[in-house]
Amino acid sequence: MRNRMVAALVFALAAGGLVAAPVPAEAKRVLVCKDVKKKATNGTVIGAVAGGVLGNVVAGGGAKTEGTIIGAGVGAVAGHEIAKNKAKKKRCHYEYR
Repeated sequence: MRNRMVAALVFALAAGGLVAAPVPAEAKRVLVCKDVKKKATNGTVIGAVAGGVLGNVVAGGGAKTEGTIIGAGVGAVAGHEIAKNKAKKKRCHYEYR
């Protein structure tokens, strides 16, 4: 009799552990990206500096200032896009909400 009571108790405790936690019926898979804006800002600054230096070096004659400004603008856009794409690839994951 005692063995049956122990067995019933063990079975009841084990069955209680098998109950699944309720899951929301409308859980959706969502892509979550973190720190993308910060990385893109860093890329913009680095690209602008590198583009400005390259524009100054490449510009001929008395057009050093114009070359620096144009190079900085192009470098900023390129740096921003490159950093944004790399940040998305590294910092994104799916979550269920």
